[in-house]
Amino acid sequence: MRPILTLRQYTHDLIVHSHEHAQLVFGLSGALDFEVEGCGSQVRQQSVVVVPSGAHHACDSPQGSSCLVLDIPEGQWVQESLGAHAEASRRLLDHPGRLSLDSGQSQLVNWLANSPVSDPLIAQQGAVLLLASLNHAQPAELGARRLPYAALDAHIEQYAGYPLQVADLARVAGLSSARLHARFMAECGQTPMDYIRSRRLHLAVQLLRDTALPIGEVASRVGYSSQSAFSAAVLREFGSSPGHLRRDSYDKRR
Repeated sequence: MRPILTLRQYTHDLIVHSHEHAQLVFGLSGALDFEVEGCGSQVRQQSVVVVPSGAHHACDSPQGSSCLVLDIPEGQWVQESLGAHAEASRRLLDHPGRLSLDSGQSQLVNWLANSPVSDPLIAQQGAVLLLASLNHAQPAELGARRLPYAALDAHIEQYAGYPLQVADLARVAGLSSARLHARFMAECGQTPMDYIRSRRLHLAVQLLRDTALPIGEVASRVGYSSQSAFSAAVLREFGSSPGHLRRDSYDKRR
């Protein structure tokens, strides 16, 4: 059985996933960049983020952080454990949001963080107390804005021939890698690396159609050291080889 309460350390390593149970992430130290369904915030001391069941989320912490994580057991646990408080808890857990904790809630979180949360009784009772303490809180909606696609596209085009990483686009967008990844998934349905690959290949097609550069040179200009790998990527993306795309463009201009 999955532990209800756990202490977790977060680093710059990007975590991206979803799970079929709700989750509460309480900040203890540092800052954890967190995205839920493309909307983001930071988990710091005296705050908590709500992750509903099934919600796609991503997080990372470039400077390192620690959190107390409450994984809500599936099934009837909320109803059986909270009784008359269960309905309010379910409403809280159904929507992503960020809460600021008052002094009493913060003391409870810190007390549990310094307790043996591996003890089933402490974990069970601590989880119930945490949920009950949050029942009358009003979570703030997580913020969202459209990605700056023009700036991202310009950066990819300028550096298409160089190795590009998610962190490069994150700097352009002013977001953490975690938030950028989640925002791309929410807005585009693809990862940042998929977006980079697609933009490179569209730039390659433009070069094939508008210039007389050898195909190997076009491949190099969009970051492919191997012409065969480039040709395979173009074929997967557009259903035609680079040579066919160039000939087709030439025939249409005649």
